[in-house]
Amino acid sequence: MEPLKPDDPRSIGTYQLKARLGAGGMGQVYYAHSRGGRPVAVKLIRSGLAADPGFRRRFAAEVEATRRVGGFFTAHVVDADPDADPPWVVTAYIAGPSLGAAVEEKGPLHVEAVLTLGAGLAEGLAAVHRENLVHRDLKPANILLADDGPRIIDFGIARALEGTTLTEKGAIIGTPAFMSPEQAMGHAVEAPSDIFSLGSVLAFAATGRPPFGTGPHAAILYRIIHEDPDLAHVPTPLLPLIQQCLAKDPAERPTLGALLDLLDTTTRSNGPGRAAPPKDTAPLRSRAQSEVASTRKTSGSPTARMPPAVSFQPPPANYPKEAAIGAAATIVPPLITWYLWGPPAGFFTFLLAGFFCLLAFVGLIWGARMELVITSDGIETVLHRRGREDTVEIYPWDSIQRLTAKNPPDRTGFFLTVWSGGGAGEPQEGKVLCRLDGPGMPRDKIYEAIAGHNPSVVDPKDW
Repeated sequence: MEPLKPDDPRSIGTYQLKARLGAGGMGQVYYAHSRGGRPVAVKLIRSGLAADPGFRRRFAAEVEATRRVGGFFTAHVVDADPDADPPWVVTAYIAGPSLGAAVEEKGPLHVEAVLTLGAGLAEGLAAVHRENLVHRDLKPANILLADDGPRIIDFGIARALEGTTLTEKGAIIGTPAFMSPEQAMGHAVEAPSDIFSLGSVLAFAATGRPPFGTGPHAAILYRIIHEDPDLAHVPTPLLPLIQQCLAKDPAERPTLGALLDLLDTTTRSNGPGRAAPPKDTAPLRSRAQSEVASTRKTSGSPTARMPPAVSFQPPPANYPKEAAIGAAATIVPPLITWYLWGPPAGFFTFLLAGFFCLLAFVGLIWGARMELVITSDGIETVLHRRGREDTVEIYPWDSIQRLTAKNPPDRTGFFLTVWSGGGAGEPQEGKVLCRLDGPGMPRDKIYEAIAGHNPSVVDPKDW
């Protein structure tokens, strides 16, 4: 991370920017906090792209599509505003280095670590492809190494760039060293293109170098289209699966399902079981986590918890509106009593009404606020109260048997109840998790997020 520069914005939407994470072809990426203190990554689109109406349309469509992508191995999109000036998109923050940084600092990964990496990336791409998306720019810089596995970022971004002034001027959308032959030739790009890029990424992870070398872009693209990859330094156990991924003909590449089977077979034949996240990158992950801890200043929310996949909070209170109502409630009754019974009654009513309105307004400002967090590990509820530590309750997925959602009598927000505990033959235990106030709470989005992580615990009839 780098400190914010003087000309950097301090907030985007409701997110407070804390540091710079890096920059890419689309714009600047910042480390930020949500209103509840959750770490997120905010990508701010650069002005040249934002001025292109065609880009804005494609960007809005791609953001909407990527919101639907679930799975454990992608960085989930949690918020976006394609119509803002400039546009921006927010994803869950992943505390870990990129694959490129890890290999550059610690060298190539061991065979077991590459197999684990490949399995995670294949599952992540499967989640992307299920939504009829193609990543188009899978490369080491777009793969982050978290404690519980890799995360794929920036899926769908290359699609949004197509047809902009960048492409009209002949710029390449994507990273040449990790492109597929069909992408290098400007042909239609489908799911097999990501398989080819995945093979290049695994070869890089195992050897520390791209399989088609480095140098001028034109030379790299020529090798990708016409020459065989340089796999001389790829460990023997990894060679068959990488060779299959790097087939020139898209029809000859394995599907993601077949690739996962091949990875599993290779893992079993190579050792006792699938390895944990690569130990080679542990020092880098620890350093990244310490950066998160040093920039986060919320009280009570443990910094050791994984960043959320999806976080839902009640809409912010409209304090100006509430203040106007309170002022009217303070002034109108005294005027009426003044007119009916004279100045003493009006003055007494003014003091009484003002006291109760002040109490109500202070209670509104200092009232508790409930946040619902859906992660790959389960469901969390975070109760935020001013001046006190946050209260966090965690319900792992394997303990949740059923979830129900019910509107309260006043029809604002809804109650979410979890039925957990109690094995077979034992009574279930019902717990009210939270009431998310506000008519604008996205009940359907919460259902989709939960169903995307564990559809077995939700039933549409319960919502």
